[in-house]
Amino acid sequence: MSLNAFENQLYLNIETLRKSGQRVQTPVWFAQAGEALYVRTIKDSGKVKRLRRSKDVRVMPCGRAGEPLGEWLPAFAQETTDPAVFAQVRELLLAKYGPMVATFEAQAAERGQTYTIIKIEF
Repeated sequence: MSLNAFENQLYLNIETLRKSGQRVQTPVWFAQAGEALYVRTIKDSGKVKRLRRSKDVRVMPCGRAGEPLGEWLPAFAQETTDPAVFAQVRELLLAKYGPMVATFEAQAAERGQTYTIIKIEF
């Protein structure tokens, strides 16, 4: 599986499933390391809760509001708690998105929220 579709893209749309089977699409920032994509998100967000039930997802490159910039690709996503991955993903996000990363971190900290990492593989 080639990740060429995600090169030079700022957002990906991740589609997770509710218990009812309804699909939920969420545009998110992401980073690539090797043959995997990584998303950092709030640990108790809906997408993380849905991933804990079903690791099967679909992803595609998209614009900021989720507008399609490619085709849906089936993938497997899971949460990771590895501190080395956290540090690596943070550095990749800083390089890609700049100071906005720190702004979002500060806002999350003010609200008492913590991050988790979602690893997406094909």
